[in-house]
Amino acid sequence: RASFLIVILILFLPLGSAAAASENYVALGDSLAAGQTPYSEIDAGYTDFIAMQLMRSGQLANFTKELAFPGYTTTDILASIDSEQAFTLLDEATLITISAGANDLLRLVAHDPQAGTLSFSQLTADFALNQVRMNMEKLLTELKLKAPQAKVYVMGYYFPYTSVHEKQRSGTAEQLDILNEILRQQALQAGAEFVDVAKTFEAQAIGYLPNVADVHPNQNGYRIMANAFLTDYVNSDTLNMTEQMMPEPNPMSFE
Repeated sequence: RASFLIVILILFLPLGSAAAASENYVALGDSLAAGQTPYSEIDAGYTDFIAMQLMRSGQLANFTKELAFPGYTTTDILASIDSEQAFTLLDEATLITISAGANDLLRLVAHDPQAGTLSFSQLTADFALNQVRMNMEKLLTELKLKAPQAKVYVMGYYFPYTSVHEKQRSGTAEQLDILNEILRQQALQAGAEFVDVAKTFEAQAIGYLPNVADVHPNQNGYRIMANAFLTDYVNSDTLNMTEQMMPEPNPMSFE
């Protein structure tokens, strides 16, 4: 996986960009940060696309998603930044993105894609969301110490269940709205940036989520997420990735 990403990034390296390269980009988080496909493989995801666009513009010195892993909850991400592997990566980081919180909540949701239904316990969801709040506060506080040079961006989430009936949507959608608000509030309190992906993603969510039994987007969905970050990063759409700029899919197994 690492060699594949290095090849991709070298292909997009602009001539003469090395002197201008400045960002040491570390991606933290769950399967979205890792680039999991809708079919349980790993490919280039939103973090890779961010790195590609920063490299194209001569602003990328280094990129790693070694600290992102499918299935990670906020508790797992907190543990990951305490690892020996993380120490040097974070100390040298100038840019960090975080995808955290969805696994805390969505693992509690029972989804039947054929029937188009969703169900969850409000009590357990409330507990999980409160855990996200506490863990994100700890995580962002720790990053100030472990990554003192880094600008931190907290990524929001989209509603991932395209096959559910409208009447089934509202309860889970409300919990995801609460999750995004928690992430936004914690980012604000810590001096980080919150990146809202829901509005732009959900406008064409069916096209970005081809497997109704899976919550992960295709590469075009990841491109939309990357562009939401890039627009915030430079306060314009000048760095945004078009479909023509995307690499060919190259999914690989987790192994």
